Amino acid sequence: MATMDDVEETPLLEDQMCFSLYAASRAVTALYRPLLKELEITYPQYLVMLTLWEHGDRGVTEIGDALSLDSGTLSPLLKRLEKLGLVRRERRSDDERSVRVTLTEEGDALRAKATHVPGVVSEAMGLPPVRFAQLQATLRELTRSVNAYRQTL
Repeated sequence: MATMDDVEETPLLEDQMCFSLYAASRAVTALYRPLLKELEITYPQYLVMLTLWEHGDRGVTEIGDALSLDSGTLSPLLKRLEKLGLVRRERRSDDERSVRVTLTEEGDALRAKATHVPGVVSEAMGLPPVRFAQLQATLRELTRSVNAYRQTL
């Protein structure tokens, strides 16, 4: 008969990295919700807008690569942003399969209304600037490492 000493210890939820990342991601995403509601966009739409504000016109593939989103997820986001009048989608004349996304005047103007968002998020995290930067660097390193490992599977 097996005793408690013979049974492997059940992993604890609080010790799981996946749960810590999941809980932190949900908390931060929930923080964005009321901030972005004022802008009348969702969190994923905000990420698309950030990409366009930073880089200007981009191809759908470039946006998808930057945000790690596939076209099945990205296309509805872009359609909704277009309906909101924030972006324009145009097929390239030299390659009908390729779609370029450009900001409209309204989309460009939204940037000024969104400038407070990163500061509010930073303040809510309660981290000094150096720790905030370190955390970002650690998360980027984690993402790169896990993605590289996944390629070996």
